[in-house]
Amino acid sequence: MKQLGFKSNVFLAPMAGITDKPMRQLVSSFGTGVMVSEMVAINAIQRKNPKSYHIADVRDEAYQVVVQLVGGDAAMFADVVKLIEDLGAYSIDINMGCPVKKIVNNHSGSALMQDMQSAAEIIRTVVKNTKLMTSVKFRKGWDHQHENAVDFARMCEDCGAAYVTVHGRTRSDFYSGEADWDAIAAVKQAVKIPVIGNGDVTSVHKAKAMLEHTKADGVMIGRAALGAPWLISQIHDYIHNGIEPAEVTPNTVKQTFLKHLQTLVDYHGERLALPLSRKYAGWYSRGLRDAKRFRETYNRLTTMEEALAEIHRYFDSCTQQDEE
Repeated sequence: MKQLGFKSNVFLAPMAGITDKPMRQLVSSFGTGVMVSEMVAINAIQRKNPKSYHIADVRDEAYQVVVQLVGGDAAMFADVVKLIEDLGAYSIDINMGCPVKKIVNNHSGSALMQDMQSAAEIIRTVVKNTKLMTSVKFRKGWDHQHENAVDFARMCEDCGAAYVTVHGRTRSDFYSGEADWDAIAAVKQAVKIPVIGNGDVTSVHKAKAMLEHTKADGVMIGRAALGAPWLISQIHDYIHNGIEPAEVTPNTVKQTFLKHLQTLVDYHGERLALPLSRKYAGWYSRGLRDAKRFRETYNRLTTMEEALAEIHRYFDSCTQQDEE
């Protein structure tokens, strides 16, 4: 992805409520990868909603951040992209793939795959009104009767998008079933701009397999990075240098969770950090012994002191069991 100025072709996918600054910092601390923000609604940015403005402000992050925007109003995009420039984004990604009902009903996200004229107007408007690179993330299609990823990608290219990211599922699939890598391959064959593949990449070997199957220029990792923030850099090191990932021990997971918890405190404040960390407790304990009991216990905790003690107790017990 050197032609785009990125240091890697392995992207952390935008995930609402997850890929916040603490998550990006953590993923970046393990090595090389491209960080993408949570999806930010343009109407909230235009109103300078404090929460959304906070999400979009990446000025003090030491690495490149792609800020992802969602909305259905081209004129509003024209105003918002100037604010995003000031907030430190390296580039702008337009979400035209989100399947969530609330987004779709606002004529945004994957709804725009059904209205190529409006989608084209938005892309042209963003490209015209910012000096930042513009990309578009979309899906295989609205449903299996309307799979238009190839035509949609060509439209994005014609409107000035620097690259596109394709999720190999339709909107009707949401996140079920298998991602269709053939659809990503078809897009890659149809356009000259770089194509990033997204869907069902859960390991370094599957990342390499996707790139070989689709001939895509890069890969985007979403749910597989939950509880495994090291995965982005592992994939980068494997596909570029052939380095097999080292074994992840319970102690490594413990230290990562503790670091993540501290960054949540620093960013969100202690009052919000503990409830936000509960979902991570489930992800970090996934596949370990007595994970269900740990999650249930952690979800009942009410103080940060209790949380820290429980993390140490649980992961140390996993380490001890592994050594026995």
